[in-house]
Amino acid sequence: MKKSFYKMHGIGNDYIYFDCFDWMPQDPAALAVKLSDRHFSVGGDGVILVCRSDIADGKMRMFNADGSEGKMCGNGIRCVGRFLYDIKGIKKDVLTVETLSGVKTLKVDQKSADGLCAEAFTVDMGAPVFKPEEIPALFAAEPILSHPLIVGEKTYRVTCLSMGNPHCVVFGEDPDGIELEKIGPLFERHPAFPERVNTEFVQVLGKNELKMRVWERGSGETLACGTGACASAVAAVLNGFAERNAPIYLRLKGGTLRIEVTDSTVLMTGPAEFAFTGEAEVS
Repeated sequence: MKKSFYKMHGIGNDYIYFDCFDWMPQDPAALAVKLSDRHFSVGGDGVILVCRSDIADGKMRMFNADGSEGKMCGNGIRCVGRFLYDIKGIKKDVLTVETLSGVKTLKVDQKSADGLCAEAFTVDMGAPVFKPEEIPALFAAEPILSHPLIVGEKTYRVTCLSMGNPHCVVFGEDPDGIELEKIGPLFERHPAFPERVNTEFVQVLGKNELKMRVWERGSGETLACGTGACASAVAAVLNGFAERNAPIYLRLKGGTLRIEVTDSTVLMTGPAEFAFTGEAEVS
């Protein structure tokens, strides 16, 4: 049968969204693999199902391009917020979304001129997790701060934490010069990360300004990663490259996110946009 989908993106981190309030695909993982192909199908970083929730305004289930289910997606959840506001008609200035990493709160940051569309959100991403066993990462140190890690016969200094999914942040020179297709998979599947890892290569541009390139587990390089931007901002604060309780600007390939690391949580602000709609054959 055919079902309508909505192609949406947060600064280029694009997913295929389905209204699953009254329907669920039989095999979401297989659907994600099929539809994410950029040559023979719709194309995207994965599929996100917007579902009913007993504890929030909606529930997000996200599946990466390889079919693996992720616990959280920072750019994706902003698009879920817009989906709930624009498509489902839940016209609230503050929305809640259930994820596998808990319930997240989204505040509408920008609306269209007529007030009918929510164009940007600030998301309370929660507090970062530093316990190695909860990231998970097989290190003895806590926190894992500028810790040496050998990857591909080279030693990197890594800072590891979870923002709902595991992240490994590496500070260095301009990330555009990195052979990401080569090094990214080595980080993702390194034995130190039993559930694989998202890896951010970050350059400090100036006070509270960072440039980031990301390799996401299950998707490869993406134009942006919301949780990765949050993890990079937290890592920058911990390493003395940025200030707490002040806006930190993350320059990604798809655009810019504003992150604020407070004493108790991490706030992420950015746009959520529709690209196009269509129909796909599903089961």
